[in-house]
Amino acid sequence: MKFIGAHVSASGGVFNAPLNATKIGAKAFALFTKNQRQWVAKPLDEEIISKFKANLELSEILPKHVLPHDSYLINLGHPEVEKREKSLNAFIDELQRCDQLGLDKLNFHPGSHLKQISEEQCLEFISNSMNEALRKTKNVKLVIENTAGQGSNLGYKLEHLGYLIENSIDKDRVGVCIDTCHFFTSGYDIRDEKSYEESMKNFDTIVGFKYLAGMHLNDSKPELGSRVDRHDSIGVGKIGLETFRLIMNDERIDDIPMILETVDDTIWKQEIELLYSLVQK
Repeated sequence: MKFIGAHVSASGGVFNAPLNATKIGAKAFALFTKNQRQWVAKPLDEEIISKFKANLELSEILPKHVLPHDSYLINLGHPEVEKREKSLNAFIDELQRCDQLGLDKLNFHPGSHLKQISEEQCLEFISNSMNEALRKTKNVKLVIENTAGQGSNLGYKLEHLGYLIENSIDKDRVGVCIDTCHFFTSGYDIRDEKSYEESMKNFDTIVGFKYLAGMHLNDSKPELGSRVDRHDSIGVGKIGLETFRLIMNDERIDDIPMILETVDDTIWKQEIELLYSLVQK
């Protein structure tokens, strides 16, 4: 069974996110547990935590179908030690916030070499940061998101994701999130059944479906392999509707949060309905 939602606002407090998800008919959702543009946030107090858990229960969305996203400021592969440690500390804080809220995943972008070090060195730094975070936290899975490869961002090759999983000290607490726009613009064709199966076979061989912990469902404004990250509404971009029909009927992609990050939040409800309508009975 599929669990579709969107990255909803947590404005006014994280406890508002489940309510915002129900307004669009979501069965899953993503959120930021703090302001994603700031390094430090006020700790979550017991009242906020209780309100979040109560609203989550009201929404009838299970904690395992919530996919929090970390701050965009964090770079676990930063070339400079001081800035990498600052990122790691912020990452650990976000993992702890998820645990306090009773959530079992944190979605993050791997990191960027900033054209100052090699991809290999950056991947090693990211891996070391992830392992340190695993040592200092509990319960929450580190969910690595694939990227479009724009700028100096790593994660645009399946091999990058495979490396980070392979070198993890606790493989039960790592997973991946596939963003369809990023997947497509980083060079993996998924526009028809043949290309979709080929790309997914590569994913299964290099990473493994057992590590798939979430998806971001986005069409793409840029072309295949452009390495540009610009999302589009479902079915109107360069990927097209057929891909989403294939995803919605792929039994390997069941029981995980599947999150819209499409460009027009006013039609998220309709996009969720559209996606469910693609399921073949």
